Amino acid sequence: MTRIITLFCIFIAQIGFSQTAESYLEKIRNNEALLTAFFQQMPKGGDLHHHFSGSVYAEPLLERAIAEDFYLNLETMEVSKTKPEKGNWQTFSSLKNNGKLAQYEQQVMQTWSAKDYNGSVPSDDLFFDSFMKFEPTIAGHFAEGMLELKKRAISENVSYIETQLSTIPCDMNISDLTDFNTKLRQAASQKDEKAVLKLLDELYKSIEKKDAKKYAEDFNNNFIAKLHKDLKIDDERFTMRYQNFVLRFMEPVDLFKNLIIAFISSNESKLTAGVNIVSPEHGENSMKDYWLHMVMFKYCHSKFPDVKYTLHAGELTLGLVQPEDLTWHINDAIYVAGANRIGHGVDIAYEANSYDLLKYMSKNNIPIEINLASNEFILKVKENRHPFTLYKEFNVPIVISTDDAGILRSNMTEQYVLLAKRYPDVNYEVIKKYVYNSINYSFIQDESVKKQLIKDLDNRFKIFEAKFSKN
Repeated sequence: MTRIITLFCIFIAQIGFSQTAESYLEKIRNNEALLTAFFQQMPKGGDLHHHFSGSVYAEPLLERAIAEDFYLNLETMEVSKTKPEKGNWQTFSSLKNNGKLAQYEQQVMQTWSAKDYNGSVPSDDLFFDSFMKFEPTIAGHFAEGMLELKKRAISENVSYIETQLSTIPCDMNISDLTDFNTKLRQAASQKDEKAVLKLLDELYKSIEKKDAKKYAEDFNNNFIAKLHKDLKIDDERFTMRYQNFVLRFMEPVDLFKNLIIAFISSNESKLTAGVNIVSPEHGENSMKDYWLHMVMFKYCHSKFPDVKYTLHAGELTLGLVQPEDLTWHINDAIYVAGANRIGHGVDIAYEANSYDLLKYMSKNNIPIEINLASNEFILKVKENRHPFTLYKEFNVPIVISTDDAGILRSNMTEQYVLLAKRYPDVNYEVIKKYVYNSINYSFIQDESVKKQLIKDLDNRFKIFEAKFSKN
């Protein structure tokens, strides 16, 4: 009997000493403070769905506007370096002199971000409208933002960011090509892909003759490479790469011109990791030209087959658009455009033949970029209304990302806290797989860099998990 008791005590002691990260996570599932401490320290790999301007917090942007004495529109909270002709604009220095600065600082913070959000305006409007309000504070100050993001990433054990840094500046004169806008839309209205591709081929040749390549080269050499090198962004703790992107709301010729330059840039620089398309998916031009945009990506892929691209698709929900408009965006992003990754994908349950689409994504290793905090704030989609479980059930590769942490007042740690708390069937090993997915499915062109990040992740997890084996 004494021996049995002794063996039992030894067994209990061994259990205590063999606690794993997985068993500890299960123990703290319903405690957000404990989950936050856990995930703050856990290696989180990469953030693949990341908008630079929306990821910088509002505080340094506001400080810059005050320091440089910008003009503030007292109705909209938009800022400008020079005083526009229309509107009620005052400099920050005049507001300070009149004792009103603190009042307007608070309003700016609530307009440029989700701080203290109270539902007084639609959340999607606040989110998408904020970019243009603070944009003047970004121009010329990319370096400060990049260093802020790097510092924050290192502090929460994020080793890689794939950010959408900037559109590519281009002053190309395309006034002689505007007739193509009507022609492209007419062909697109008939879903005549052959006619659209023929028009795009004509357009491509014209844009190519206007020296499109020089804009890509200037961007790569004098902006991306210079910033990246001067700031010493890559080191043993952190790596960053850059996605080019185009804006959905532009007219077809303008957008296609920018898309060509974006593909050229990504094709010729190892720092530019692929191409994307942004702006509200439910906007007028976004909806009207969506299929046309997908054919444009298909065309550019035929010209630059080595360039990867991820597409914002299905960032829609019931009520935001008509029900029939929820049925085809992810389908077209994958089957027409040939996207390598999908961003958001919130409307997947409404998509036509969604089971077949999910099976296709799984079979062809097309990851979904899940943005839990973003989808909750912008679309009011969360918990069991969110399609996360649907993607998981069909074994679609999943990566966890932030989207716009600055505007959303969030970070990468919070995404994992939400994941663990809302979906208790997602255990530690699955979460760890998602972390590795964020490197394995990144668009890093240099395989040696990707291998080093994986090796580094192995070491980080080894150190992290050792903390629990010692308890």
